[in-house]
Amino acid sequence: MMIIFPLVYLFAFTLAMSDIVRGKKEGFMLFLIFGLSIYTTVLSVTFMLGLRNIIIYLQSFKEILIVVVLSFSIWKLKTKIKFHYIDYLIIGFFGYTIMYAILPIGEQGFVDRIMACRTLSFFVLVYFCGRLFKSEEIYISKYFHYVLVVSIAAALVMFTEVLNDQHLQTSTGYADYNFYLFNLEPSGNFGLTWTFESEGGYKRFASFFANPLEFASATIIALSVLAALYTAENYSLKLDKFGYIALGATLFSIIFAFSRSAFASYFILVYAYSLITKRKFITNTVHAGAALVAIYITYLLTKEQDQNDGIQMVIINTLNFSNPSSVGHLVEWIQGALAIASNPLGLGLGSSGRIGGTLGENIGGENQFIIVGVQAGILALLLYLVIYISFIKEGIKWFNRLEGKEKKICLALLLIKIGFIVPSLTSEIESSSYISYFTWFLSGLFVSVISTKVAVTEHKSTEIEPANA
Repeated sequence: MMIIFPLVYLFAFTLAMSDIVRGKKEGFMLFLIFGLSIYTTVLSVTFMLGLRNIIIYLQSFKEILIVVVLSFSIWKLKTKIKFHYIDYLIIGFFGYTIMYAILPIGEQGFVDRIMACRTLSFFVLVYFCGRLFKSEEIYISKYFHYVLVVSIAAALVMFTEVLNDQHLQTSTGYADYNFYLFNLEPSGNFGLTWTFESEGGYKRFASFFANPLEFASATIIALSVLAALYTAENYSLKLDKFGYIALGATLFSIIFAFSRSAFASYFILVYAYSLITKRKFITNTVHAGAALVAIYITYLLTKEQDQNDGIQMVIINTLNFSNPSSVGHLVEWIQGALAIASNPLGLGLGSSGRIGGTLGENIGGENQFIIVGVQAGILALLLYLVIYISFIKEGIKWFNRLEGKEKKICLALLLIKIGFIVPSLTSEIESSSYISYFTWFLSGLFVSVISTKVAVTEHKSTEIEPANA
């Protein structure tokens, strides 16, 4: 039964490559959505089936597609690109981190530095894949619907997990795969990793994603896409039957993924959406919900603590930062901040993040921003932060100026960036291929849209000026 995941992965890759060869470069989005969402499950099942020798080829599919699409876009380029300031920031970040990979900076070897650089900076190539697209070249509504299809499928798989009270990963060879590839021994009470459980004995489910954190982040993407897809030009939200099913799937998923940061982000995203689209009903509903939650938390804090009440203990220990997960985050943040302060130029690639964890030398590895700073120093961290903030600023600036599919692209990206602020503080977002690739492709597509608008405006201005002279 589990072989279905590698088969879907191979079919998505074949279909995407076939589309690209036939000149439909947007086809690679099929693999990005349907292939990368099951990426870790595919590799772990392949390992379980005894086909470990082909894992390296399956891993390379995503890079191959990106390089092919980027090369195809450059080859077909007919007009000179007018660079946006975000382009320069991203190129600057890429060049700076490449320097850290090439030069013998830090304690890691050249191969390890290259691997760490891929995790840290490969998003730049994905970004420029989107940057070299024009909005008219991609049927964005279709691919947004595909994202929601994946979200619904993930919720259905998780539903079976909840019914059986068993993680899918116990049947996919997940633990053995992690030990073989990343040198991570099984941990926690369920023979997987601590990520799959929460204080109070609650299981955290991941469906077919790599872990509950990736699943929760993918749900944030699905909710953002849902909002963008069904928001009309007058800012009214018009859901059809499929939309309601997808919305229910995201809520169900975020609850059982049981990620506190993503759960908070889910409602922050809803609140941000209500402010951006000026939906007072949603804003007032969120306010009322927040008031009820505050009353409930006050009640829990004032009543006598019951060690058998798992929900009460999770909430209280989260608020006072006394539970192991919160303490772990604090320790990692402090270690990372101290490492950056004592080494402003960074400790070198591979000293933090997933590669650092594999090598047993992870410092500050539970915060995307700190991970960048520990490895490549303050300058790289500042560049990354400026890039992140710039997308939010530009999204707010352009939302009311765009129409149709361009407005949908803008809104989806804006909500994703807002929704990922909190999860980025507690995890390495860029280590997830699905999350990183989808977000950065959409980022490049958005900058392509606004750059075109700026160029058109400037062209019209130059035509008017001589007439008025």
